[in-house]
Amino acid sequence: MTETMTKRERFEHFLRNEPVDRAPVAFFHHFTGPDKWFKGLEDEEAFEKNIEGHRIARKIFDPDVIKVMNDTLMIMPVDVSFVKKAEDLKKMEPPVHGSAFFEKSKELTRRVLEFYKDSDAPTYFTGFSPCLILRQGLQRADIPTEPGKTKLQTLIEEDKDAVLEALDRIADSVIALDRELFTETGVEGLYFSVNNQAHHLPDEMYREIAAPSEKKVIADANKYSRINMLHICGYDGLANNLELFTDYDIPVINWAVHAEGVPLSVGKKMFGGKPVCGGFAQATTIYRGTQSEVEKETFDYLKDAGTVGVMIGADCTVPTDIDDDRLNWVRRACARYTQLAGK
Repeated sequence: MTETMTKRERFEHFLRNEPVDRAPVAFFHHFTGPDKWFKGLEDEEAFEKNIEGHRIARKIFDPDVIKVMNDTLMIMPVDVSFVKKAEDLKKMEPPVHGSAFFEKSKELTRRVLEFYKDSDAPTYFTGFSPCLILRQGLQRADIPTEPGKTKLQTLIEEDKDAVLEALDRIADSVIALDRELFTETGVEGLYFSVNNQAHHLPDEMYREIAAPSEKKVIADANKYSRINMLHICGYDGLANNLELFTDYDIPVINWAVHAEGVPLSVGKKMFGGKPVCGGFAQATTIYRGTQSEVEKETFDYLKDAGTVGVMIGADCTVPTDIDDDRLNWVRRACARYTQLAGK
């Protein structure tokens, strides 16, 4: 099938829930292993590999949607290792303008976007929820917990106002970085990762404590972009309650179809008909299946949800060592589906 739309035109139609010549395709994968994640400030070799991976991957798959994968600077470093009680969070000092994390994040984004300067595809950077940032930092804190309770839940039950204040301060730092990325690098949209995987916090606690800072980040990002995407991160059985996020004011929704057990068609209705992205489990058919199996699964998603306001992707990132030509299989399958549907 001859494509009649540019990547930009197709994405604009996707955003407006209008017909497309084929469904757009959006897959993302890391370019370094987990042992190098978060190491970009101290491991220059890993930082460079993170950037170079984008160039190499594009030789095989020219994406419909570009996302800067910031593996080595993935989650904002906030030192809360000293925290033993909620009051200690007042001593927390998130990164600020001019910090190494801000500067390296901008460098990585600018340099990656150079590889795509001849593409008309929309561009995203990856950002993370203040709650997720705090949870990541608390992994190194020595906080006694009761069975079945997380460190964060323990701090909330001790002094929820202290935790709310800490999340708000982290949100301010995230917003400051996002603004610099939007205004100084040329990137167009925020791909905002949130999760309450495996019920990390009780639902009502998440709504009261975690959601306000997440909504604050989104509200500010919406001042700079109309294409921001919510990534409700789930994988390998680590599921979320999607109802926690249905009132988030963000244009595009991505969730883990397989981990959550919520098909694209059902999720699209849950989120009020917003454009949605997802489909494949990240390490199954897309990673190991034959071309015919990949095409069949692509067809299944499109038969379920249609091609309007639907972008085919994955539950989360696909494996680092995936053959990127497999992503071309999905794109060809989307085009073939439209061609067959038109006969």
